[in-house]
Order: sequence, then C-alpha cells, then structure tokens
Amino acid sequence: MSIINLYSLITAIFVGGAAGYVGSLMLTKRMALVGDAFGHVALPGMGLALLFGLNVSLGAFAFLFLGVLAVWFLEPKTQLPAETLVGIIFVLSLAVGFLITPEPELLEALFGDISKVSFWGTAISAVASVLIGLTVWKIYPKITLGSISEDIAAANKINIKKYNFIYLLMVAVVVALGVRIVGSLLAGALVIVPAAAARLVSANLRQYAAFSAGFGVLSCIFGILLAQAINFSAGPIIILVCSFFFLIALVFKK
Repeated sequence: MSIINLYSLITAIFVGGAAGYVGSLMLTKRMALVGDAFGHVALPGMGLALLFGLNVSLGAFAFLFLGVLAVWFLEPKTQLPAETLVGIIFVLSLAVGFLITPEPELLEALFGDISKVSFWGTAISAVASVLIGLTVWKIYPKITLGSISEDIAAANKINIKKYNFIYLLMVAVVVALGVRIVGSLLAGALVIVPAAAARLVSANLRQYAAFSAGFGVLSCIFGILLAQAINFSAGPIIILVCSFFFLIALVFKK
C-alpha cells in the first residue's frame, strides 16, 4: 500500500469512528435529517477553499460553524424546530455552493477525494476525531436525558441549550472532516447510516454507541480497500458499504 493510501486509510478510520459515534446521539435526538443537511451547508466553504487553494475541511467548517450559530440562535427566537431551520440554511447553502464552486473541482466537493490527504492532514484528523469522541462521551448522558425529558434535565440543573450547542459544534467538526472522505453530498450518510445499523442490533445504549463507531470504522476500511481494488472513487463506495452493513443489520435485528 502506498504512503498516500495509508494516510487515507488512517484518516478514514478515525473520522469514520467519530462520525458513527456522533451519529448515535443524533438518532437518539431524532435529528437524522440535520446530519444530512449539514453536509450540504459545507459546500460553499468547500467551494471557496478550492477556489483559493485552501484546506477544504477548514473552509467547510467555517460555513458549518456559521450554520450552527444560526440554528442555535434562531431556534429559541422563532420556536421553529431545528430541522426546519437547518433545511432553510441547507437549500441556501446548496444554491450558493453550486454558484461559487469551480466546475473542475465540483465532483471533488460533492463526493470527496481521500487520496489527497497529507501526513499533517491525517494527524489533524486523528487528533480532532479523538477530541470529538471524548467531548461527545462527556455530554452523552446529559443530551440523552434532555432528549427524554427537558423538564427532568432542567430539574437536574442541566443546561440543555448549552449542551445542544456543544453537540451541534461536534457535528459540524466531524462533517467538516468527513467531506474530505465522502464529499458534501454524502457526509451526512457517514454520520447517520452506521448509527442506524447499530440501532438495529444493539441491546442497550452502551452497545449502540460502540457499534455505531465500529460500523463507521469498518465501512471506511472496507470502502477504501474496495475502491482501491476496483479503481473507483472511495466516497460513494464507503457509503455503499455503510448501506450494506445496514441491510445485514436488518437481517439480524434484535
């Protein structure tokens, strides 16, 4: 395996695991559509990054951060569900992204190009993925309790608004990392599908979180190896492998 493919595989393993783990909490909060839309919110940032030769993940995160701030600020002001606000931001971002993304790089922005990951890109992705995992692990019980009952959470002096913002920020970071692997169109699937598969075969919450991360890792490993074997873009293959795990989970559903 060439060094660039080794970097690609290591990056995908860390990001895939973090994405799956973050996704398990997203399904618990019934925010699956938010995860899908966040990938599209990243497109304008990716377009600008490609236009000026900057880091794609950094450009994606800049716009995702603005999107998180907008949702976090507008949700209590408008009393609209987060899914509605993200949907509005999603279509706006998608339109702007298509307008500003250079046409030669449009496919890379939409479906990713993991082969371009460098040593430092791999190192940053690995460290960021570990930090995402630790942060979500820390807030997991509080977010879960808030999803069950905000009144009970408030009685336990849990600031749900603060923890929701932290969680959305972690989603933004993991999606920004994921667009390098599977592109803006498929980044949401990297978060949602492994968690959905894990939910079908898990007996408890601990298994659910662990299986979600595991399916994310395995999807990226097998997806990249299969893409290399058939000489195809890794992004769509990774998502196809994710979907295959979901179908297998349906068969063994508990």
